[in-house]
Amino acid sequence: MLKIGLFGVGHLGKIHLKCIRLAREHYDLIGFYDADAEMARRVADEFHLKAYDNPADLIAAADVIDVVTPTPTHHKMVKMALEGGCHVFVEKPLTETLEEAKELIELSRKTGKIVQVGHVERFNPALLALGDLKVKPYFIEAHRLSMFNPRGVDVSVVLDLMIHDLDIILKLADDEVVDVRASGVAVVSDQPDIVNARIEFKGGAVANLTASRISLKNMRKVRLFQPDAYISLDLLEKESQIVRLFDADAAVPENGQQFPLETPKGPRIIHVDQPDSGPINAIQMELESLADSITHGKPAAVSIEDGYRALELAHRISAAVEANQRKHPGQRD
Repeated sequence: MLKIGLFGVGHLGKIHLKCIRLAREHYDLIGFYDADAEMARRVADEFHLKAYDNPADLIAAADVIDVVTPTPTHHKMVKMALEGGCHVFVEKPLTETLEEAKELIELSRKTGKIVQVGHVERFNPALLALGDLKVKPYFIEAHRLSMFNPRGVDVSVVLDLMIHDLDIILKLADDEVVDVRASGVAVVSDQPDIVNARIEFKGGAVANLTASRISLKNMRKVRLFQPDAYISLDLLEKESQIVRLFDADAAVPENGQQFPLETPKGPRIIHVDQPDSGPINAIQMELESLADSITHGKPAAVSIEDGYRALELAHRISAAVEANQRKHPGQRD
């Protein structure tokens, strides 16, 4: 049983608190720290949990620290936890700057402690349902649209929302990014609220991503196109669809639906599958995966290096947005 402490009990922090308690086979939640003393008092009363007066005392008593504080504090909190001998779970994005992220990577290696980054979509049932399917997309299209919420507007929509999809496409494409182009507009905040990015990979794959936090409806969809399949992931509805084309004499999977298709190359078979991975509490699952990594000495499901790669690409996109705005200053009028 790992003793775990929680940093931050705001909206998302309370969700983590509840999920840690659901993972009771893995964790003993010993308490939390929050810089807001009044918030800490209310949460301590509501959840009958010890509120620590300073983070150092909680670190000294814990094996694992779960960091769910605002992004600008991630570097400081994770660094304290690592130096105090704790493994760490930290919500995305890993840090605010790349320099901070690099320092934490070196510290994690030096201390031998695991840092897992909270890119929770890795545990979305729609993505997990792909299982062992060979995914090698040539074109990726992602839309992450959200209705406006004042929370998170201290950073651009790239770090707030798009970074989820950046982590997914980096995992699926598994290739070096060679070119990034992007444009964005700040509408209701001081940071870009809607951004479109085109990302090219060394092997020729291309990803086109759009993220908006000023939409009239919520959407989280990723579509993958490759020579032998079309894969649609609805991350909001937690559903996936896999459409594959087989030769008429090929061994077609029995699950799913089949449709004949006449093509210039002869008769083919369209196979449509909608795999079901069942209900999942993604945050609980990612926290449990960290416990499994610690207990069995396995790499983190979403490593600190994964978190750095998503952050680095997010910064490249943000830089491309700024460059485009300088090139076309009238867009900001």
